[in-house]
Amino acid sequence: MKEQIPVNPEMLVWARKTAGLSLGETAKRLNKTVEVIDLWEKGVGAPTYLQLEKLAYNIYKRPLALFFFPEPPQEETPKQSFRTLPEQEIEMIPSRVRILIRKARVMQANLVELNEGINPAEKQISRELKFDVNQSMNEIAMRIRAFLGISLDQQIEWKNTDEAFKGWRERFEENGIFVFKDAFKEDDFSGFCLYDDAFPLIYINNSMADTRQIFTLFHELAHLLFKTGGIDTLRNDYLNHLEGENRKIEVICNRFTGVFLVPDSDFKNQSEGVTANDGILQDLADRYKVSREVILRKFFDKGMISHEFYSEKKNEWMLTEPRKGKGGDYYRNMGGNLSQKYMDLAFGHFYQNRITDSQLAEYLGVKAKSLPGMENIMMSKGTYA
Repeated sequence: MKEQIPVNPEMLVWARKTAGLSLGETAKRLNKTVEVIDLWEKGVGAPTYLQLEKLAYNIYKRPLALFFFPEPPQEETPKQSFRTLPEQEIEMIPSRVRILIRKARVMQANLVELNEGINPAEKQISRELKFDVNQSMNEIAMRIRAFLGISLDQQIEWKNTDEAFKGWRERFEENGIFVFKDAFKEDDFSGFCLYDDAFPLIYINNSMADTRQIFTLFHELAHLLFKTGGIDTLRNDYLNHLEGENRKIEVICNRFTGVFLVPDSDFKNQSEGVTANDGILQDLADRYKVSREVILRKFFDKGMISHEFYSEKKNEWMLTEPRKGKGGDYYRNMGGNLSQKYMDLAFGHFYQNRITDSQLAEYLGVKAKSLPGMENIMMSKGTYA
């Protein structure tokens, strides 16, 4: 019989619950019975070293040493991070997204270390712009566009949505908000943001279409400007459980992108005298580098199409919504997830002998043997997503 490891059972319970997993889900992933997992958590028996390794690294995504702590560490809960969301919505956050939220907090800590606690941006949009929930969304949009310094003409001139996403991402990072991407493996979740006075950040689901990624950028930007964390989910029924200022903030964040990316005055000129058919919807989506659904919603909000037409088209497109293809070059994908700015920052510290190669690998989230490939991508300047 393999030797059992005397772990703290309280840590087993805490790690499972913070990963958003039930006893049954954990048992299935570890190929054990629910009864065995339950007994471990009650201090009756314990996992072997190999079982603990799998629990720590593959299932709970926690350092192995943590399971020997005398008590759980202090850690911000999802409710504290996303204060505008109702409790029942927070409880529905899947395990994979909870793990990515923890990963995002690690990236925030990395940014603090690499920048010695000071955001390198000359201007920080989330600090310098403040809005009231009762302000006009058009006014909010105009002030943000002026701050970012991207005119509507520049937005229209971008060749495609891939170029548009990169352009917006670059401008966000120039103004103090780092943007990371990862595979969420959850189609209902497009991204989230974590507010911090010095290093706010946005995490984007890289499996979504470029247009959805752009939408999520601005949905989360709105949250950060109201000093809150937020999650961009395709489910909006949670709004029925909100009230007061929290409800107003969520409504603004949900509607803001359409107001910002498709300004009312230009939309009025482009849509005047036209019928909202598939061709027109696609042409306008191409013009503004947004999804057809954003344009469809704009027509609906302006009273130019019926609710029946809106619902019919939305349901039709949900079945055919594009997704990013899987696979591709590992280093290019990793570089795209981290961004050029973050890669330059980490490698810059390495070249100055301020961090070791093992520390660099940790900052980049790769193994040390992958550093040459990551360096090639970093030096190619912008050839990745």
